[in-house]
Amino acid sequence: MARKITIEPVTRVEGHGKVTIHLDDAGKVTQSRFHIVEFRGFERFVQGRPYWEAPVLVQRLCGICPVSHHLAAAKAMDVIVGVGPERLTPTAEKMRRLMHYGQMLQSHALHFFHLCAPDFLLGMDADPAIRNVIGIIALNKDLAVQAVLMRKFGQEVILATAGKKIHGTGAIPGGINKNLSPDERDQFLKGAPPLTIDQMIAWSQAAIELFKGYHGKNKDVVDGFAAFPSNHLSLVRKDGALDFYHGVLRAVDAEGRKVLDDMDYQDYTNFIGEEVRSWSYMKFPYIRSLGKSAGWYRVGPLARLNTCDHIPSPLAQKEFEVYKAYTAGKPNNMSLHTHWARLIELLHSAEVIKELLLDKDLQGTKLVKKGKKVPEGVGVVEAPRGTLFHHYRINDDDQITMANLIVSTTHNNEPMNRAVHWVAENVLAGKPEITEGMLNRVEVAIRAYDPCLSCATHALGHMPLEVVLRDSRNNILQRKVR
Repeated sequence: MARKITIEPVTRVEGHGKVTIHLDDAGKVTQSRFHIVEFRGFERFVQGRPYWEAPVLVQRLCGICPVSHHLAAAKAMDVIVGVGPERLTPTAEKMRRLMHYGQMLQSHALHFFHLCAPDFLLGMDADPAIRNVIGIIALNKDLAVQAVLMRKFGQEVILATAGKKIHGTGAIPGGINKNLSPDERDQFLKGAPPLTIDQMIAWSQAAIELFKGYHGKNKDVVDGFAAFPSNHLSLVRKDGALDFYHGVLRAVDAEGRKVLDDMDYQDYTNFIGEEVRSWSYMKFPYIRSLGKSAGWYRVGPLARLNTCDHIPSPLAQKEFEVYKAYTAGKPNNMSLHTHWARLIELLHSAEVIKELLLDKDLQGTKLVKKGKKVPEGVGVVEAPRGTLFHHYRINDDDQITMANLIVSTTHNNEPMNRAVHWVAENVLAGKPEITEGMLNRVEVAIRAYDPCLSCATHALGHMPLEVVLRDSRNNILQRKVR
């Protein structure tokens, strides 16, 4: 009998979304979709506002990764005020980098330990009542406390650089509004244990070993689950190094061939298009030269480690070499390996934070530069979830007249849908009855991308989880609600 499976909302992600899967009378998947059911209006909200408000306004999109939006908008405004990201003062650039890498640390720790680890450490089929952070606490209290403290450390870095842990004001057009005092610096370097940068580095290394241990015992699951070839896109430094704050756009295909060869992101509209589909509020970006059907791509930790040539910090570079050797240097297209890549980035973030803390430029007093104003600017950073675009135009009255935001989760829209389809075909198809573990595997595929649905769209509302089975005549056979 024909069936329709609905998962609403998808859990342990930021924001609201649902999944629908249609199966025919033979149990074959005929359609699977990951719907974003919120609506975002920020591109309209900011129109008419003075351009200097953008870095503060747009970060209200999200309470998890506001720093990414804050910095992407600030970088766009740097261009508009005639400075540009490569002409900031050393203090301004390094303060922004410290802010950004602090965010990467706290966000990656939050996602892995709180949102994804329950599936690994407790099992995908575990009782949902314990398959959460509470279950992690019961299983390994020390690990749970460590995860909380890693996030706390990252947030303290954000507080010291942005003025607030959430929705700060540190970055302004052309620079930054504060430096890092010696007392703030010393607190991170040699403050009260365990909240020191050396402890963060040690815990990041331990997290990688935790994942490796799980992978060693569950290779078939980790390697095969929702694995499929794709293109990959990210910023890289001009020398090909991993860089979260600035660089050029590079894209490679599933075999590692360059599709976009270190392009200036100011011209992103020439090579990135956005497709609209009727059943989702999220757009579907694609590489124009490859077309809509073949040009989709992934962003985020997996993509970044596929596009970069090396990682500019010694401990993370060593882990990167092990990671790349696993696929013999070819791009990694295994969705659950995103968590491995994310933890390598966690370690890299901690190393970069320490390097920046030891840099005396952070105590500099030259914070802002000015130049000749222009009417348009684009800012791009690598957010925890992937590449983030902010594009603005202003008029002669300094008001924003156009804003286009392509957030990380939007770039990953097609890959997430393909991951859902993989689970539908390989886990749900042909099965006579829905189980909680089956439904959770759909969510596991989505959670690998660490989606931030509130960034991709925006609305308010409460949604229950309801799964309904119907026959070919649309009669309800089974319903589950929670």
